Amino acid sequence: MMIRGHYLKQIDLDFQVHPIVVLLGPRQSGKTTLARQYAKSQPQAIHYFDLEDPTDLAALADPKLTLSSLAGLIIIDEVQRLPELFPVLRVLVDQNREKQQFLILGSASRTLIFQTSETLAGRVAYLEVHPFSYHEIDNPQRHWIHGGYPLSYLTENSQASESWRENYIRTYLEMDLPMLGIRVSSENIRRFWMMLAHYHGNIVNYSELGRSLQVSHVTVKHYLDILVGTFMVRQIQPLFANIGKRQVKSPKIFLRDSGIFHSLLGITDQSALSRHPKLGASWEGYALEEIIRFHQARPQECFFWATHNDAEIDLIIEKQGKRHAFEFKYSSSPKLTKSMKIGWEDLKLDTLTVIFPGEKRFRLNETIEACGLENYLTSDI
Repeated sequence: MMIRGHYLKQIDLDFQVHPIVVLLGPRQSGKTTLARQYAKSQPQAIHYFDLEDPTDLAALADPKLTLSSLAGLIIIDEVQRLPELFPVLRVLVDQNREKQQFLILGSASRTLIFQTSETLAGRVAYLEVHPFSYHEIDNPQRHWIHGGYPLSYLTENSQASESWRENYIRTYLEMDLPMLGIRVSSENIRRFWMMLAHYHGNIVNYSELGRSLQVSHVTVKHYLDILVGTFMVRQIQPLFANIGKRQVKSPKIFLRDSGIFHSLLGITDQSALSRHPKLGASWEGYALEEIIRFHQARPQECFFWATHNDAEIDLIIEKQGKRHAFEFKYSSSPKLTKSMKIGWEDLKLDTLTVIFPGEKRFRLNETIEACGLENYLTSDI
């Protein structure tokens, strides 16, 4: 069993300030395992409720009655099945702050599960739990092909990994979305998801997607919100700069897990990927996701930039008053481009790094650097 120490440390830090810590992330990303690991490290009493277990769900039919008498760490798994629990938690932590801590696990974004901005304001910390990231694995090639979901990555057999991912996609569509109260056609969402795989790394065109699905652009946005809110798709907003140029205003989309992306495209192994026209897009999306996780950047800190004259920067992370920009090139020898120079000058960047699959690190000019993905992710930055 892999010990994910960085998450365990963050949970500890969050509990020093907040009585409630919410672990959010897609199903099968390791939240339950992580919660059990954290519980083992605690000297206090542990109480565990799995809301997929009918007995535990029934026990919380009257949550205040059940929970008010408990002391110690209370873990509630799959909380999206019981969103009405949160007003009760506010009352409980206000009354029993010294004797109760709540570790809550959910498989969708907080806005999709519940509205806590007022209910639990000042009482809760959120921590997104990803599938395995680069620093948690020992086989980068398999990680890229199979993706980061533990049960997909840990199998060395490509056929078994692909079978697991297909079942995951089917379960997500047929069971997970209805459990969240989302009433949409599973077939339509699957078709839309497959279309997004072909848009991976590109600017989304709602009208074009709507025509293909024969639905309105409003429905397309609703479908996209669902996939973003359940951690399947990453939507990156454009950065606007006051530069007197026409700039792109629509977001870019990426499928967050490379293994799921490959399954939706029918790519089963390394050999199939090497011949596929989306080879470069696959690696670039994989590298972008790992860079975002490495910098622990929140969605609202991630941007791209593009003008209608074809100048573009793939990713800009704005943190602590700095702008760190990245270009992703599936090439063994990336070159300095006019677009990079324009971006550096127009956006007043603090750094601009070209990430590529190689191992070396070298300068393209006095301000712009090229760096292999592994080199960057294992460096002290």
